[in-house]
Amino acid sequence: MNRNQFLAKNLNVLTILYLSFFVFIVPANGEITQVDSNFDGKMDQWRHMSPNGKIIKVEYDTDFNGTIDQIEYYEGKKIMTKAEFDSNKDGQMDQVQHYGKSGKLERVEKDSKHKGFFDWVEFFNEKEKIVRIEVDKNGDKGADMIQHFDGNQKLTHIEHDTDQNRKTDRWDYYSDKKLIRVEFDTNSDLKPDQWQYFQGLNKIEKVESDTNFDGKADHWEFFDSSEKLIRKESDRNFDGKPDLVENQ
Repeated sequence: MNRNQFLAKNLNVLTILYLSFFVFIVPANGEITQVDSNFDGKMDQWRHMSPNGKIIKVEYDTDFNGTIDQIEYYEGKKIMTKAEFDSNKDGQMDQVQHYGKSGKLERVEKDSKHKGFFDWVEFFNEKEKIVRIEVDKNGDKGADMIQHFDGNQKLTHIEHDTDQNRKTDRWDYYSDKKLIRVEFDTNSDLKPDQWQYFQGLNKIEKVESDTNFDGKADHWEFFDSSEKLIRKESDRNFDGKPDLVENQ
């Protein structure tokens, strides 16, 4: 279980413990109730109530330094819809967790480099298992890298926008955490025209190229276990069959 899922699964437990441990009077006009949870004489929890006595927001000072570093938002019968965190305690919220109507985690946004913008977004399925991660490397609010996971949270493939024009031009494929194939779009037509195949510890085994961009490989390069080029094959008339073989 990763850190995000641990936080998500324990947020409701933490809140329930807090709410059951402290007895307080709900203000009639929806005011804020303050709590000193560690009895150090300083308030470290602020509960925002609706006029009818329902919790709509809870703010926490989890490290008791006088600064709010966690905020939880609620709707209906104590169903959390969003939680914000200041993970590096710099006064800025850098992680936001979004929850569905059932209270299950759906999405996590992070400012992973603490540069003032969310550059990392994680998406979860109905079982709260991660299915996709989107990364914005240059802060243009577009994903430059998208990681895809299967039902067991294993990485299956990664899409890259290497020239940051919001179009995928590279695809990495994995099996059992090992890179098995990389595809490239070298002419920006949104279709792969070069395929690299790997064996063992990411050692290149074969490269196929579509030199006339008709969707079919017409040039092949083969490598030995030390990644030394040993043979080239070419299909010069583009009939799908190699007609030139060059041993290296």
